[in-house]
Amino acid sequence: MNAYIVSGFRTAVGKASRGGFRFTRPDDLAKNVIQHLLASMPQIPQEEIDDLIVGNAMPEAEQGLNFARFISLMSFNTYKISAMTVNRYCASGLETIAIASSKIHSGLADCIIAGGTESMSLIPMGGWRIVPHADIALAHPDYYWNMGLTAEAVAKEYKVSREEQDLFSFHSHQKALKAIEEGKFKDQIVPIEIHDNYYDPETQSKKTRTFQVMQDEGPRADTSLEALAKLKPVFAAGGSVTAGNSSQTSDGAAFVMIVSEAFLKRHNLQPIARLVSYASAGVPPRIMGIGPIEAIPKALKLAGMKKEDMDLIELNEAFASQSTVVVRELGLNPEIVNVNGGAIALGHPLGCTGTKLTVQILNELKLRKQKYGLVTMCVGTGQGAAGVFEMLS
Repeated sequence: MNAYIVSGFRTAVGKASRGGFRFTRPDDLAKNVIQHLLASMPQIPQEEIDDLIVGNAMPEAEQGLNFARFISLMSFNTYKISAMTVNRYCASGLETIAIASSKIHSGLADCIIAGGTESMSLIPMGGWRIVPHADIALAHPDYYWNMGLTAEAVAKEYKVSREEQDLFSFHSHQKALKAIEEGKFKDQIVPIEIHDNYYDPETQSKKTRTFQVMQDEGPRADTSLEALAKLKPVFAAGGSVTAGNSSQTSDGAAFVMIVSEAFLKRHNLQPIARLVSYASAGVPPRIMGIGPIEAIPKALKLAGMKKEDMDLIELNEAFASQSTVVVRELGLNPEIVNVNGGAIALGHPLGCTGTKLTVQILNELKLRKQKYGLVTMCVGTGQGAAGVFEMLS
C-alpha cells in the first residue's frame, strides 16, 4: 500500500531567545500549523485522522510528558486522535514522516499528520538537567561532548580550514536572502500572530503589542567574509568553529499530512509526493557531523537510486565544517545542495528541522518541475539520517 504526502506547512523560523517566538510555547506553534493544514483540506473529516506524530529533541518542561497528545487535544475538534512524541534529536521531524509512511504502507493507518516542533528559547540545548552516566562519561567523555566540539573534531580530522567554513556560511546567507527576496518560502509559511506583553519604561506600565511572524529571522544582510573572519572560536581555544559558521538556535514547527491510496481516492485528493526510502546510521559520537556520509548511501540503496538521480538535496547545516565534509566525501554536486540556504542562515529548530526541510524541498522541486529530492542531517551522539522523496505533482 502506497503512502502519499498531500499537504505540508511550516512556521517561519524564529531566532531563539531574541526572536518573535521567544515567549511562544512550541505546542502553540504546532497547533497553529496543524490547524492551517486542516483548513487547507476542509474535505477531510477530522475523525478520519488516525494519529499525530510529533518530533522533538528536548522533551521536557514545556515540551515534556507526551506533549504530542496535548498538541492533538489543542489542535483538533475531537479527543479521539491519538498522538506520540518521537525523539531522534535533529532527525526527529524526518523520523516522524518515516514512521507515518511505514504505518500506512503496512495497512496500520490511513491518515497521519507527522512533523515536529521545538522551542530553543524556552528549553536550552540539552534540557534543564543533564545527568550523564558516570561510567560512560569516564570511559567515553566524547559521548557527552558539546556539539561544537564534535564540529571542531570534524574540521581537524578532515582538514577543513576556517576560511572554507566561513565561505560556506557566507554562501548560505546569500542564498537564503535571495530566496526570501524572491518569495520562495511565502506559500509554505503559516503566519503566526503574537501577543507580546512588555514593560514600557517611559510610561512605567505594562503594554501589549500584536504582530505577525511570517518570515525567517536568521539570514543577515550584513554578513560578509570580513565580518565572519573577525569572529572568535566559541567551542575550543585556537579552534575554527564560530557562531558565524554554526547553525542558529531557533524556534519553529512544521507538519505534513500522509495518507493511504484508499484515503486518497475516497476524498479525491491530489498527492504531492511520497517518501521513497529512509535510513539512519551510526558513526563515532566524537565526529557525529559525518552521519550523512553513512546514511545517504543506505537511503539511496533502499531506493534503488544513485546520488546522480537527485535533483535537489537539503543537507542540514549543523556546522559548516561537517556540511563541507559531507559534500566533499560523498562527491555531492554543490550546485543542488541547499539552493535556498541552510541552517547556518535560516536556523535549526532541532526536532522540527527534518519536517521543515521536507516542506522546503517539496516546494522547491515543484517550482522547478523536478522529480527527486534528498533530505539529510547529522544527529547528536553519532548518527545520521536521510530520506529520498519523489514528486508526484
